[in-house]
Amino acid sequence: MAGPPDYYKVLGVSKNATEDEIKKAYRKLARQYHPDRNPGDKAAEEKFKQISQAHDVLSDADKRKAYDRTNGPLGGFTQNFGQGFDASNIGGFSDILSNLFSGAGGVGGPGAGARSGAAQRAPEARGRDLETEVHLSFDQAIHGTQVPLAVPTSHACPTCHGTGAKPGTSPRVCPVCGGRGVEAQSQGIFSISQPCSNCGGSGTVIDDPCPTCAGTGAQRSIKRLRVNIPPGVKDGTRIKLAGKGDPGLRGAPPGDLYVICRVTSSPVFKRVGENLEVEVPLAPHEAMLGAVIEVPTLKGSKRLRVPRGTAHGTVQRLRGEGPPRGAGKGNGDLHYRFIIDIPTTLTPEQAAAVDRLAAVSPGDPRAQLFKDAGVSREGPESRPHTEEVA
Repeated sequence: MAGPPDYYKVLGVSKNATEDEIKKAYRKLARQYHPDRNPGDKAAEEKFKQISQAHDVLSDADKRKAYDRTNGPLGGFTQNFGQGFDASNIGGFSDILSNLFSGAGGVGGPGAGARSGAAQRAPEARGRDLETEVHLSFDQAIHGTQVPLAVPTSHACPTCHGTGAKPGTSPRVCPVCGGRGVEAQSQGIFSISQPCSNCGGSGTVIDDPCPTCAGTGAQRSIKRLRVNIPPGVKDGTRIKLAGKGDPGLRGAPPGDLYVICRVTSSPVFKRVGENLEVEVPLAPHEAMLGAVIEVPTLKGSKRLRVPRGTAHGTVQRLRGEGPPRGAGKGNGDLHYRFIIDIPTTLTPEQAAAVDRLAAVSPGDPRAQLFKDAGVSREGPESRPHTEEVA
């Protein structure tokens, strides 16, 4: 009977591949075979499931070590690779280790003797949390949207119904840990629990693995769902979908799904914290004389009054016209930063007008600069003839 596939060959990496090499190979193949890029292609979908399963195992140091020991280059399939090796089961180790002093029952605590003789099972493993990314346009992020997702996950094997054993057979209680999934080592007054070395923490061993799932009790699949993106999300926002992760082992609660938002930047609106900023060009005469100008908003346009003598870089704010901050928190602001647009070429009429302005301009604008610096000037400055600028 054939064992599980060679996960190294599935990803196209060597058996000595580093974590970065495995991650890089997975991302490349995932992009190539993702169901969204191959709609209706069953072969691509199956390939995507295989590479997802391979990445689940090889990207985790503990699971990779167990795979290499039981199914990889160090030997053939053995009972240790049984149903407890499913990706959703790895979370159970933290539950096991959290019972660090459980075997001691306290120092002389009540019920200590009863616990020491009982074959208690380790807590069932909660399903693994999943993570995926969605790419949003700036408008989708601001106004909210609904997007489809295709997430690689796992489900109970239809042949063995999640037991990992060949139909007609059953897993048997591990003779080393007595079905608890942990081994206790006494160290003075304490008893330290660790995953069973024989069954890998599952509490059972499988003598005749299921030919469909190779004893894992699970198969990879593609979960398709639609997720509502709330208005105002930023690039990198994480949205938690409780209970949408991998199913738990043997009826344990499922994990969660985290959706990471990747937002395309806008050519006009720049995100600054909870607000948006827009650079607005002003003609020199608008900055000097003042003006009423029209500016873009998230909902259309509005008019702003530019005060006489507005300096380059001045910011005006429209309160509450920015992106949503979240349910019940209102909106951020829109900041308009005025940028004085100096022309690089002038017509003869424009040059003459600038000359007339220069002739009536008051004083020396740099006199205070030299006074504050405490240095003397070399001599009188010459004013260029603007009529020579074409």
